[in-house]
Amino acid sequence: MTEKQAWAVNGFLGVLLLIVLLVTGVYFLIFSQNPLLGVLCIALAAIGTSGIFTVQPNQAAVLIFFGYYLGTVRKSGLWLGVPFAIRRKISLKVRNFNSKKLKVNDVEGNPIEIAAVIVFKVVDSAKATFDVDSYEQFVEIQSETALRYVASRYPYDNFKEEGYSLRSNTDEVATELARELQSRLSVAGVEVIEARLTHLAYATEIASAMLQRQQASAIVSARQRIVEGAVGMVQMAIEEFQREGFELDEERKAAMINNLMVAIVSERSAQPVINSGSLY
Repeated sequence: MTEKQAWAVNGFLGVLLLIVLLVTGVYFLIFSQNPLLGVLCIALAAIGTSGIFTVQPNQAAVLIFFGYYLGTVRKSGLWLGVPFAIRRKISLKVRNFNSKKLKVNDVEGNPIEIAAVIVFKVVDSAKATFDVDSYEQFVEIQSETALRYVASRYPYDNFKEEGYSLRSNTDEVATELARELQSRLSVAGVEVIEARLTHLAYATEIASAMLQRQQASAIVSARQRIVEGAVGMVQMAIEEFQREGFELDEERKAAMINNLMVAIVSERSAQPVINSGSLY
């Protein structure tokens, strides 16, 4: 099914036409020698009233005539359409769907809790009406299915700092989720405007263990950066001494490197010790 425009005329013009038919019918019924023509005009006016309908802003009216899809009226206002046609109203407004907190295993098998908000709107009223049973329920089920699928493709956190993770790459994950949703919801005539994660956490049974792992990983990463910075500072210090003309043998260099590394890397402030003797 594909949406098409239905035949409809301006409702005010249609009401005026029906009034003319009604007045004409009454006239022929009372003053004419042929009352059958008056009955026909009144019957046509009565039948025509069943074709009067209104369309609100950001709304579409799907017209169905004895099981046949006539088309859709999107423009708001008062309209006169085909009499006896069934009119199904569909909202074209932008809407939000907040998913429940789902418990999913990430790509590494860790149980996590995840939820998302989906911003969508109907762009094809024919598909939303005829191709799915209930497009709102369809959006709800497919959104949760797509969220589970995307969450199972990425780890919660990437400790190796390679590739994407759910916690560190929220924009990329949201884009992947929106793309996956659009491929699933296009059959219902729904356009996905945006998809964002609203909740992301480890499941309660492993939350404490994963928190310790994150803390340990952060400590190791910080230590690596501190050591890298300390080595660079020591190299700069030795080069500066040599430029100033201070000649250091290998043993004195080793002693200075040891003292500088201890002073920089140590968690506590180093206590200075004055050596009044000689290294030898």
